[in-house]
Amino acid sequence: MALQRLSMTAGAIRAALTRPRSLVVTLAVSVVYLFGYLYAIGDLSIRHGVGVGIDVPVEEPLTHMLTRTGPASFEAIAFVDLEPFRLLFSPLNTLLGIGLATLVGVNIALSYLVITQPRSCGIGAGSGVLASIPALLSGSACCAPVVLIVLGIQASGLLLTAMTWLLPIGIVLLVGSLVYLGGKIDPTL
Repeated sequence: MALQRLSMTAGAIRAALTRPRSLVVTLAVSVVYLFGYLYAIGDLSIRHGVGVGIDVPVEEPLTHMLTRTGPASFEAIAFVDLEPFRLLFSPLNTLLGIGLATLVGVNIALSYLVITQPRSCGIGAGSGVLASIPALLSGSACCAPVVLIVLGIQASGLLLTAMTWLLPIGIVLLVGSLVYLGGKIDPTL
């Protein structure tokens, strides 16, 4: 049964990525989500006057990029400036962001196919969107304690622990949503 469900999901993903409209949905949502994720974790910012260029200020980038700055965030090894955007390029953060963005994009594309297929019924249109929210909020896991201190709110250990788990919960929900949606789509339609 599980193998059949995975096969159905793979077929639905192929259908979503081979149809022009759902492919556009996948790409657009993935790009927007990636920018949102990088902005939420602080790797992407909007700054005027940064110009265009790349600067690698660290001496050993391969070693430096493995240094953790939070539960699921890593050190940046370069500044990438594309007026008016500045990206603190962290290969592992960017890779994680691309993985999450792909999961979100495919989930939304499958949701789009579910909506446009009359034979696929009994599912809400926002199921892929709801699964993406914890993953996006995980970007606040590194900055939230500082924000809470600045605001004068005393955070409990439970709150900080919950924020640490947002990213893994988001990934599990995205994969679960993908399998669920994949089972609702007839790839031959």
